[in-house]
Amino acid sequence: MLHGKHILVGVTGSIAAYKSAFLVRELIKKGASVRVVMTPASFDFITPLTLATLSKHPVVSSFTSDPGSGEWNNHVEMGLWADLMIIAPATASTLAKMASGQADNLLLAVYLSARCPVYFAPAMDLDMYQHPAVQENIRQLQRFGNRFIRPGSGELASGLVGEGRMAEPHEITALITDDLAQDQPLKDKKFLLTAGPTHEALDPVRFIGNRSTGKMGFAIAEAAAELGAEVVLVTGPVHLQTKHSGIKRIDVRSAREMLHACLQHWPDAAVGILSAAVADYRPKTTAGTKIKKKDPFLLLELEATTDILKTLGQKKEAKQILIGFALETNDEEANARKKLHAKNLDMIVLNSLQDQGAGFGHDTNKVSFIHKSNKFTSFELKSKPEVARDLLSAVMEILL
Repeated sequence: MLHGKHILVGVTGSIAAYKSAFLVRELIKKGASVRVVMTPASFDFITPLTLATLSKHPVVSSFTSDPGSGEWNNHVEMGLWADLMIIAPATASTLAKMASGQADNLLLAVYLSARCPVYFAPAMDLDMYQHPAVQENIRQLQRFGNRFIRPGSGELASGLVGEGRMAEPHEITALITDDLAQDQPLKDKKFLLTAGPTHEALDPVRFIGNRSTGKMGFAIAEAAAELGAEVVLVTGPVHLQTKHSGIKRIDVRSAREMLHACLQHWPDAAVGILSAAVADYRPKTTAGTKIKKKDPFLLLELEATTDILKTLGQKKEAKQILIGFALETNDEEANARKKLHAKNLDMIVLNSLQDQGAGFGHDTNKVSFIHKSNKFTSFELKSKPEVARDLLSAVMEILL
């Protein structure tokens, strides 16, 4: 859930500031991009160098970078950059200023500028935490829509035992992850995806294949996982790596292996998006040893592979959505529409090798969506991650 998220961590002047280092480390380990904003008072408890090293970004704490330079730290820009903000630890003083809309330091100015969800984790001694003014400030921040991370109980800096300890970093990340999971539109939806080429063996050394790199299918897998889907990605031989922990990757080589994996996972999938460039034919026989060059000509007898997309279309239940890809070189739309209906698809993604920057090997693609309802939507040339997001938007219109 945190992979790829932009997260601002606000650190205030509390003995619990040492936990901020562990929080930043946890967020980085989960794939987030983290920036840290500190109040001047927090410098007494943890150094900016520590947090800058862990976050891999300079720490900011004042409105100007250098008093004589005229350069300033843009609090509005930082607030817009963040997907979420976590103020941990949040002192009684900071809570009061947040609740009353004060902005006498950079952290508070960023907080007031943030349009993203804001989490705050109080840290203070027992009697301070229980004071009616502090409790009212917490309630006010919750009324504003901020997310309260309740402190833990235990021995406090004063020696008293009670509530007021800042929540542990792993507890904070778990709470935020659970929150984000609840907000994902594709939560509890299983997606079956295919990507890349297939290699049909001639002998132990050679194969029949194609130029597919798998970039489009992997982009769809990452985008679907970001939206909360349970993703099963069946991929032919590619040099790409998955990033999101929500992706189950199954590596195959041949069309037969890809078909077997798809049939295993299709019955309980809500959506199938098959972008793999599966071989239409394979050698009828595969030599057990390397074929030697003897004659000027080598005749190969080929047989058709099983059409995976058509097979899944035949097995498709009414509640399932199946989407295929059509890479065409001529009569593009007509050929794509034939494929749409012949294979019982809900939608087909058409792209043409005639379009510059589209097709195999590129980081971009130019596609059109053709629905079984005859709705036709064409897009300009975009990056493959952008195409993936457009595709998932179209899927959600059908699914949700």
